Amino acid sequence: MPDLDLPRGAVLALWLGATAARPAGSPVPTAALRGVQGDDEPHEVVDATGSRLDLADAVASWTAPDLDVVALLPAPGDVAGVPAAVSAQALDAREVVLLRSAGRSLALVPEVTGFGSALEPGHLVTWHATEVPDWTLAVQGLGTLEDADRGLRRGLTDVTDALVRLDVAHWDDEHAAQVVALRDAGVPTWRLPDRLDARRGRILASAARLLAIVDLATRDDGGAVNLWQADQRTAALRDVDRLARRALSAATFAGPAAGPGPQASTPR
Repeated sequence: MPDLDLPRGAVLALWLGATAARPAGSPVPTAALRGVQGDDEPHEVVDATGSRLDLADAVASWTAPDLDVVALLPAPGDVAGVPAAVSAQALDAREVVLLRSAGRSLALVPEVTGFGSALEPGHLVTWHATEVPDWTLAVQGLGTLEDADRGLRRGLTDVTDALVRLDVAHWDDEHAAQVVALRDAGVPTWRLPDRLDARRGRILASAARLLAIVDLATRDDGGAVNLWQADQRTAALRDVDRLARRALSAATFAGPAAGPGPQASTPR
């Protein structure tokens, strides 16, 4: 069974939210670094002055009980919530992590450099930290976890109906097998904080599954037989992609600005 993929920024935001209650300067759990970095080389964080920290030291410095954090996944035409100062970089990376604590706000954008071969790929990851204005009101306007939960269920039904009605929900055998596999796929638990609440975990998995299906669907034009059908199919996929990206962001939003609700805890 394949694993569902989560953006590095989403995993980082989840762990920052889970560890925020730990004493400032506490050692970062090994599981957090493993979850964020995966098979990458150790990540680095660079600020506007060029100062560098490894990810463990940076996460320890950000730990605070008043920490607000969220991961956003911008796409062309949809950069809602992303601070203007980093919108171009975030759009290029397709992700950004926003932090706020003690009246200071930061945006973290990953720069990923691949190396190695197709059989043995590797990645160097540098997170660029930029001070930005308070972002919490803009992110709150994107919707709550409850909105995301309802929206994912409604959106999947709507997009399926639209594609079937247009007779473009056509898959070749290879793509059909991949969709069936995605139906039963899950997010690898080793990447996630301990005791992530069930609803948040379900939203993460559903959003990641929809994004993977959209990625498959955009590789060809399905059964579209004319330009109008192709355009309608593209619009339907764009809508579900936006819905899934915003739902995934909602699942990572944690801290006082996110409002009351269950949070992951990490006793390690």
